Amino acid sequence: MLMASMQRECLPGYLKRPSTRAHASDEGLSTTPPCRLLIVEDDPEMQYLLPLVPDASTGALAFAIALAVGFPAAAWVGRLRSRGVRVAYTRKLFHVAIFSAAAAVHAQLGLPGTMVFGSVVSGMVLVAVARGDGFPFYEAIARDRDRPRRSLFIVVPMITTAVGGLASSLISGPFAVVGYLAAGWGDAVGEPAGARWGRREYRVPSLAGVPAIRTLEGSVAVFLVATLGSGVGLASLDLGWQAVWGALVCGAAAALVEAASNHGLDNLTVQLVPSILAAWLFG
Repeated sequence: MLMASMQRECLPGYLKRPSTRAHASDEGLSTTPPCRLLIVEDDPEMQYLLPLVPDASTGALAFAIALAVGFPAAAWVGRLRSRGVRVAYTRKLFHVAIFSAAAAVHAQLGLPGTMVFGSVVSGMVLVAVARGDGFPFYEAIARDRDRPRRSLFIVVPMITTAVGGLASSLISGPFAVVGYLAAGWGDAVGEPAGARWGRREYRVPSLAGVPAIRTLEGSVAVFLVATLGSGVGLASLDLGWQAVWGALVCGAAAALVEAASNHGLDNLTVQLVPSILAAWLFG
């Protein structure tokens, strides 16, 4: 099983134990596995933090990738918004860029690298929120229809994205990439597709009293693109033709969950459900 092998081996990006101290065993002398983490040996109660601790090279590389992706993406969508492009498009363009990069970082650097990447991007978003009205990047990700809670509906999705990514990785291991791409691509296309072609509207539960309306056309777009994203994620795990039917199942799950999720919370649910489903089907 892929999941089992990933658990047995040292995942990329984790802080490794440098020594190979010998210890006694029933079969004689053996060495401590080189991927055993120092923090466990020093304080067993800290083992819960292990998935979040990168080594120095992983942290530095993830930090650099976050800057290389985040700053140009923020500047680009801010410029587009200043030229009159609708927030439905600029917000989701940034969404796609960040989720796609996060999926690649997770695949290459593991959860520790992803945590560094996400922290840097979150810092950029919080700076935009602090700058507020008139700041190009803020205007590119703050919806007018979310007034008077525009900042709330930037911060809440940012938090749910982080929680969803962390939970998906801890629960689903390598299958978290499926949720990253289902949410990063599928959820991103729903709003602009609904704004462009949406005719059949329905309401979803909201937060802070801000009305939330989605469209059937937008939900169909979520299914199609979430299926594509899920397929790419599953194919990256060497599942062969199983990735095709798995993508359809995960894409459908993503679309249904997105349609039923509270406004502002879908970044959590649309990541988590496809990841867990993929791990259950193929793990």
